[in-house]
Amino acid sequence: MQKLELMDKIQRELEDLQNSQTSILKKVSQIAADNITLGAALLDEKLPELQDEVDTSLNVIKELSEAFAAHRDKFFADNNLAAQVDPTA
Repeated sequence: MQKLELMDKIQRELEDLQNSQTSILKKVSQIAADNITLGAALLDEKLPELQDEVDTSLNVIKELSEAFAAHRDKFFADNNLAAQVDPTA
């Protein structure tokens, strides 16, 4: 049960990380939109690269979160933990 609890904690942390990356991507996009008015060449040059890196990171986190959820579910099933979580199961 301790391993399952730790897995659940890690899954929550991965979801939080995903939400944080989504927020960062929104902020970078907002800066890019604001820079349309400003026209700072430095931002025009660097923001697309930053957006790509954050988007790539977000995709990696999503894939990892999905794979880890499957790993957790397999662990749950393989160790017959349903009976321990819900004794009536």
